[in-house]
Amino acid sequence: MHEAPIINLGGFNIDLSIVTMLIVTSLIVFILARLAVRNLSVENPGKLQNFLEWAVEFVQGIISSTMDLKKGKAFVSLGMTIIMFIFVGNLLGLPFGIVTEYSEPGHKVFGQEIVSVNADAFAELHDKKPNEEHLEIGVAWWKSPTADASVSMGLALIIFVIVHFLGMTKNTKAYFKSYFEPFPIFFPIKLIETFSNFLTHGMRLYGNIFAGEVLISVLLGLGVASIPALMAWQAFSIFIGTIQAFVFTMLTMVYISHAIENHAEEHH
Repeated sequence: MHEAPIINLGGFNIDLSIVTMLIVTSLIVFILARLAVRNLSVENPGKLQNFLEWAVEFVQGIISSTMDLKKGKAFVSLGMTIIMFIFVGNLLGLPFGIVTEYSEPGHKVFGQEIVSVNADAFAELHDKKPNEEHLEIGVAWWKSPTADASVSMGLALIIFVIVHFLGMTKNTKAYFKSYFEPFPIFFPIKLIETFSNFLTHGMRLYGNIFAGEVLISVLLGLGVASIPALMAWQAFSIFIGTIQAFVFTMLTMVYISHAIENHAEEHH
């Protein structure tokens, strides 16, 4: 795998590829949404409007399968944003990649040295490959943002905060009571379950998209003979990217439902 274009800014390591891809993903989602509602028509809706209406109905279907739609309508915008952002983000790394090769240290971006190709990075590479004369470090500038653990876990963290904030504010008594049911001794287990839900929510997305891009990199390294396999895998990756966007959104609505619905009332 290639290195990330990291610069140190104010004591923080900033991955420029992730920042770039998050901006690109957001712009694509915004443009698609804007185009879909630009010329709304009841009698003669355009293709994008039809797609948007289908997407809204699809998200409403996800929500209605997890909670009362009267309560869930407030989360349609959230669901649409999540599923579109993750779907677009998952697919960005499939069409092509942008990689630059560096044979010496000292390269800068915005006046800041690229940490991943500094003198220490080349020294470490030389220690690993002492017999090679011409050492190069590849830096990837274009990839799926969800193929980075920090992005996937960041998305999961946002949902984690939203879910538990909703639980504490909209269903306070039942929310806190659920941690001690059916017996108070289960409280540590409920905490572990809560943390594991957060962890698996993000890592599932990251693992699937990252693994797909790793295999694409391997196939690209095999040359012309790998083109049929590459095309087949890219088609399969579109399917995987779509499924992962659906799964992430579905789990989000399941967690919200568990937080805001008083399930104890259902047993009365």
